[in-house]
Amino acid sequence: MSLARPMETTSIGPELDWDPEAWREVRTRAQRAGRAYIWLNLVEQRLRAVVAAVLRPVYEPVHGDDWTVAAAGPAGQEWVQRAVAVREVSRRKGYLLDPADDNVLSFLTLPQLRELMVQHWPCFEPYIDDRRDVELALDELEVTRNVVSRNRALSEAVLNQAERASARLLEILGSGADVPSARRLPTDAVEDLVGDRYADVVGVHPDRVRLLRQFPAEDIFGGARRLDAIGIGLNLLVQNFSGRRLVRLAESGCRVRLLFLNPASGAVKRRERELGIKRGELSRAVEMNILHMRRVRSRLRDPDAFEIQVFDETPRFTAYLVDGDGADGVAVVQSYLRRTRGLEAPVLVLRNGGRVLKSDEIEESGLFPTYREEFEVMWADSRPVS
Repeated sequence: MSLARPMETTSIGPELDWDPEAWREVRTRAQRAGRAYIWLNLVEQRLRAVVAAVLRPVYEPVHGDDWTVAAAGPAGQEWVQRAVAVREVSRRKGYLLDPADDNVLSFLTLPQLRELMVQHWPCFEPYIDDRRDVELALDELEVTRNVVSRNRALSEAVLNQAERASARLLEILGSGADVPSARRLPTDAVEDLVGDRYADVVGVHPDRVRLLRQFPAEDIFGGARRLDAIGIGLNLLVQNFSGRRLVRLAESGCRVRLLFLNPASGAVKRRERELGIKRGELSRAVEMNILHMRRVRSRLRDPDAFEIQVFDETPRFTAYLVDGDGADGVAVVQSYLRRTRGLEAPVLVLRNGGRVLKSDEIEESGLFPTYREEFEVMWADSRPVS
């Protein structure tokens, strides 16, 4: 019979307990470190690939598998030999899980990869425009790398600096972007890796004001080749994107379909009661927006490319689908809440296109197709505005 007694839950001592505030702090630290690690990992992988692509053809024909040691030269013998030793230990202990990592280059750290690039800058110069930009970005990353590698607290300001520096470095090193809509809505590295947890939602904002601070109307609508919008008054477009700019957009080939709530419908009156505003106030605002869009249309050489229609049903959401017929589409969506104006309602930003969840599986479902289909159904049941 065992003499061991179960330990009471309180016997460890209350002085070792974490209160809710301590747990929040720990989770915040872990979240920031996780984001920073993803960026650092991407930069290190990309820099390692660039160094290999440039220096291997120079040294491998003469030195074979020891080309990394030769490239390090006398100045780098200390750290390159340390990398060789770590590689041997990893081999013996079974830490090498991927045969592709069984080389000295895979065991060099970010500062050591940087040193190889600096030592051989004439070899890299044809491919990278400005050495100073690369070194400044790597300098900005060094604090973050040091903090993350030692599991210390990372401030929000330093994390933001690291994300900007990483994005700039990846752009300089020619990583490219495999997300078509990255031209309009830059891809966040963390979103790109783990964003499938949230389908195609890539941004959530408490209200429209904070959306526009981060994602201005020019970034949303500028350069669009197709724009479909549905809502009560479409204020996000009408009030934040000038008529002159809309004319230029349409003249450049963008096809526009705007679907307003009929200002004379009973749905407008019900919405006015929900918001507690004076009777006729909302309908007049919608009429003014429609009139403004009609003026824009009248200035076009091809008015048929700028369609305006109205619907009578109870509005459930407002949506702006930009390039919604392609993989580079972006949508801004808001639901209509009781007693909450559209300006104050939460906003979702969606990115169209399938997302790779596993190497052999592409997920094509999401919210974007749902709102696009709903728009098409509503458009088919609506009436044109002359």
